[in-house]
Amino acid sequence: MTDRERINAILHYKPYDHMPAVHFGYWNETLDKWAEEGHITKEEAKTWSDGNPSDVSIGEKLGFDCNWFSVFHTNYYPDPLFEREIIEEFPDGTKHVRNMFGVVTVEKPEAGSIPAEIEHLFKDRETWEKHYKPRYQWNKERVTKAGVLKNGEMIPFDQGGLEFLKADERDYMYGLNCGSLFGHMRDVIGVEMISYLFVDDEPLYDEVIQTASDLCYQNVKFALESGAKFDFGHFWEDICFKNGPLVIPSVFEEKVGPHYKRITSLLNEYGIDIVSLDCDGWIDSLIHIWLENGVNTMFPIEVGTWNASIAPWREKYGKELRGVGGMNKTVFAKDKSAIDDEIKRLKPLIELGGYIPCPDHRIPPDAKWDLVRYYCDELRKIS
Repeated sequence: MTDRERINAILHYKPYDHMPAVHFGYWNETLDKWAEEGHITKEEAKTWSDGNPSDVSIGEKLGFDCNWFSVFHTNYYPDPLFEREIIEEFPDGTKHVRNMFGVVTVEKPEAGSIPAEIEHLFKDRETWEKHYKPRYQWNKERVTKAGVLKNGEMIPFDQGGLEFLKADERDYMYGLNCGSLFGHMRDVIGVEMISYLFVDDEPLYDEVIQTASDLCYQNVKFALESGAKFDFGHFWEDICFKNGPLVIPSVFEEKVGPHYKRITSLLNEYGIDIVSLDCDGWIDSLIHIWLENGVNTMFPIEVGTWNASIAPWREKYGKELRGVGGMNKTVFAKDKSAIDDEIKRLKPLIELGGYIPCPDHRIPPDAKWDLVRYYCDELRKIS
């Protein structure tokens, strides 16, 4: 079986030969360390991103079969992006920088975490209509200028990429990035502001979500109508943390749920019945909303301090709910015994069907190269 056939079989509860080794990328610091150790080239470390040629090369060296986030990236960001602007610089090297979304963040030397946000350009309807709404209008170049992964190389959609996708002869899984209906606007507006916005100006709240969702819908529609073939649809949100969602579930269900349904229904019309969604954190109170609106595959199922697992979700929602993730990546810093114990923990979940283990986020810098390789080898022994 090819990786594509194998993964599709698992997610459709059909027989397969062995469990594939799937990942979700790496911290940049991890790649820098592995380059210094001689496992990968410095060029691979420098140029890596999800689903690109360096990602394919690094994954092959480690023994991974694929990165789940190997998708065709339609552009749902502001167009044009805001120019990076250094607002203020401090003696210790810390900078206040306006980023590509118009948000002022704190950049600290050597910091590897997400930078803190200190100011948002979006403040009200006036700033929305002046700075943002025009940047979220659809044009076909949001799709045609995107790159397509073709046998380890990236080629533009409008320069051979479409023909490759229409031929549908690849042996690896390749998804269609359906964008973000709430999480991206949360990044632009800020958690606090978007929470207040629902109360202070509900019509504007609705318009923001409608605009973002319409853009995502048009991207998906254009890509599918072109004749390009994809194995799954994929959304990004990241709207939960360790204690639950960053949005009131009932509000999310009312305001965002129907927009998911509109897009997943379109995917279904083109024969795409696996739709995954990337959301970190404790997602339990949002799962039913996604599932009811056509999103049926949870990813990356962060184990975290709350011990997330597909098992209770499957018991509650049945086989319609699938999963990719849920492998506790912290064992990569330990020893082979810890890897063995983690695979032993995962086996009953694998036996549920419709589930593929995957490190539950980016592989961190304390991960040992040989242990990651050992994990891939041992996981593939499961059939």
